[in-house]
Amino acid sequence: MSKNVLFIMCDQLRWDYLSCTGHPHLHTPHIDRLAKRGVLFERAYVQSPICGPSRMSFYTGRYVSSHGSTWNNIPLKVGEMTLGDHLRPLGVRTALCGKTHMTADVEGMRRLGLSPDSEIGVLVSECGFEPYEREDGLHPDGPRYPRNTAYDTHMKERGWPDENPWQSVANSAEDDDGNILSGWFLDNADKPARAADEESETPYITGRAMDFIRDAGDTPWCLHLSYIKPHWPYIVPPPYHQMYGPETHLDPVRRRSEKADPHPVYGAFMQERVSQAFCDDAARTKVLTAYMGLIKQLDDQIGRLMAFVEEQGIADDTMIVFTSDHGDYLGDHWMGEKELFHDASARIPLIVVDPSPEADATRGLKSSTLIEAIDVVPTILDYFGGVSVPHIIEGRSLRPILHGQVDNVRDFAVSEYDYSMREVRKRLGVDVQDAKLTMLFDGRWKYIFAEGFRPMLFDLSTDPDEFTDLGADLAFAEELDRLERLFFNWARRTSQRTTMSDAQIAGRNADLAEAKAGILIGYRNEDELREVMDQAENGASPPPEAS
Repeated sequence: MSKNVLFIMCDQLRWDYLSCTGHPHLHTPHIDRLAKRGVLFERAYVQSPICGPSRMSFYTGRYVSSHGSTWNNIPLKVGEMTLGDHLRPLGVRTALCGKTHMTADVEGMRRLGLSPDSEIGVLVSECGFEPYEREDGLHPDGPRYPRNTAYDTHMKERGWPDENPWQSVANSAEDDDGNILSGWFLDNADKPARAADEESETPYITGRAMDFIRDAGDTPWCLHLSYIKPHWPYIVPPPYHQMYGPETHLDPVRRRSEKADPHPVYGAFMQERVSQAFCDDAARTKVLTAYMGLIKQLDDQIGRLMAFVEEQGIADDTMIVFTSDHGDYLGDHWMGEKELFHDASARIPLIVVDPSPEADATRGLKSSTLIEAIDVVPTILDYFGGVSVPHIIEGRSLRPILHGQVDNVRDFAVSEYDYSMREVRKRLGVDVQDAKLTMLFDGRWKYIFAEGFRPMLFDLSTDPDEFTDLGADLAFAEELDRLERLFFNWARRTSQRTTMSDAQIAGRNADLAEAKAGILIGYRNEDELREVMDQAENGASPPPEAS
């Protein structure tokens, strides 16, 4: 049998909303079973706490400041290598079912004469994936977002005549008088979606993933199954809409002291409409009812998918990566949405099941080592036997951990956020180029560099809930200096020289290459040139330069 990879990503799934990561009321037995078959990485962090840039880091294996797609709808520039670009030369079919949030570099493609409907143009436009079925969700009425006509057809075949069934059926409820209640409004979050379970987005895209696996045959494949939920609109079909009442909800992780004198950027985000909404306990209760139901539906679909994989006889040849593109504040720290770096937002669940016998010793392990989202690409490349390319991929393969060879692969994790597109920037009076935040977390200290402002600092050993910002406390000046140096060293890394590896450069004799090309710099006469050439042919080092 051929090797395969199922790269499963949920959207906006918090790290702690699974039973295997500690949620006391939300039971996810099928995802838990994956954790028992592989390694659950308990401290995994995204490279940006928002969909677009986070996903571009997942797909390139590169930090946000390296690939340049710093916010949603900022194109990933032509030329950035992605997972598919690394796998296709190995004969691996690399396909997508679901969401990528990819925005194509249309101007760059036009400049290079790449037609969007050409074979190469499609791959460049779709983040390196063969779009078996791209489904980003977010199909509200209006011209901005293209509709998924395949899903429209699916719903029409189910008997729904609605012009936009994504909006009016899958993400809306209905009252007793037949009025449509939009799932965009948080007050409707606890109501049942009009769609039946099997019609809704999560089961639909699971079915399409199963179609791909059937179609793939014996060709090695990597399928990115990218679910749209539990991302908003927060609404779920029956019976999931009433499974998790208020008695199952966790209290928000927040203190009034956080609002007393917050860091200016944090304070500005607390003023956002979505943050204010999640401070309303009634609205938060309704959202949590749907959010937990959406996760339960996801878990059931993972069970359906894993049963199918077993039936196909490919479970022993298929690596499974299960993760999320970021978290969701859900009212923690007086915040809604994501975007800042508290664990509710920047920390993600990550489970890797390596079917190789070498991984048997670590099955069921819960690893506390620091992991970054960019580690997924090199792990998959490693699984398929690809050569390491550290001058391109900045992440590190996790297979040495999976095989019990090492305990960790890094000393700190980094996440970046560009808030220039948000109203927060205008509220703070910050220029576009200065609207930058960078988190560095070394396992204890979470340091956040805020351009133009003082840093933020949290000690997670004494303050695991991240209530107390120590960034202005002079007692921690030494720790701040140490972390600033770590950040400065990281920021100075070589990340743009992707066309030639360090090994190629190290093995190059520049003087000899130039001499062979007839470029004779610094030679005093032909005898000296001949001596250098003779030594090179005999494998000797060139003579040292005269002092």
